[in-house]
Amino acid sequence: MTESTPGPVEDREIPADAPITLLPVLALLLLGLMWGYNWVVMKAVLVDVSAAWFAALRTVLPALLLIAILPLAGKRFRPPPLFYALPIGLFQTAGFVGFMMWALEAGGGAGETAVIVFTMPLWLTLMAHFALHERITPVQLLAIAVAIPGLVLLISPWETSLALAAVGLALASGIGWALGAIWQKRYYHRYQPDLLNLTAWQMLYGGLLLAGIALWVEPFAFDPTPNFFWALIYNVLLAGALGWLLWVYSLHHLPTWVAGFGVLLVPGIGVLSAWLVLGETPGPVKQVGIGLILSALLIITLYQRRQRHHARRLAAR
Repeated sequence: MTESTPGPVEDREIPADAPITLLPVLALLLLGLMWGYNWVVMKAVLVDVSAAWFAALRTVLPALLLIAILPLAGKRFRPPPLFYALPIGLFQTAGFVGFMMWALEAGGGAGETAVIVFTMPLWLTLMAHFALHERITPVQLLAIAVAIPGLVLLISPWETSLALAAVGLALASGIGWALGAIWQKRYYHRYQPDLLNLTAWQMLYGGLLLAGIALWVEPFAFDPTPNFFWALIYNVLLAGALGWLLWVYSLHHLPTWVAGFGVLLVPGIGVLSAWLVLGETPGPVKQVGIGLILSALLIITLYQRRQRHHARRLAAR
């Protein structure tokens, strides 16, 4: 997010056939717009501050703000068990956000990086097969088969202008996100964490790790331009604290499959924003690649909806 973007959380399950009301849908749409446009904001701020330091700032500051909000939101202030939250912070915040920012700094386009990072559900599907013993179904194989050529077309390795480092870092970001989600799913039933509490503390742990890396790499420095302060405010208040509150609200009032559609807005808005604001116009080949990847993510989302609905029907018998 982009804010430590949410993985598959089982915090409070809403039935798949529950009525869908307007206000949570509007919150989800606003969230998709804010997190999607943030790819442009993050790309633009790198002329004023290094990727390492901005990654640290955009995780530590909103984490502290969320922790301060916890009592006001009626949530438990005490952090979740370190064994559970620390690896999530390592992978889903430090890995996801750090590699993402470095990919943008290494020359990755905002829109293309967003799409590559959001291949995360595909890596999650493969990892869950081995780590969680969740069998890969034919529908999931279809999604992977659609996404792989799309990824090749988007990366276009035959182009001499290919930024291999940016591509590798973007893939590492998505894989880190998936690893955090695997850990979260594997131990969720043992700890039963509150989503907002877990989000705040794991983000702080990951952000402190990013701050340590930034200190080790270079002294803290930034160019105090309006662009820098706008990006910081956007990431701390809008995409950060407000974004997570909107996500928790949406997840608690909408079926998970609907929330999944909202997350799919992020790479699409990222591509559109990069085109309109930064002038990043992907060629026809890359456009086909983006379309295939987004189609694969849509297949995964629709499949998850069907599986959840089927599981609830069986449980009701």
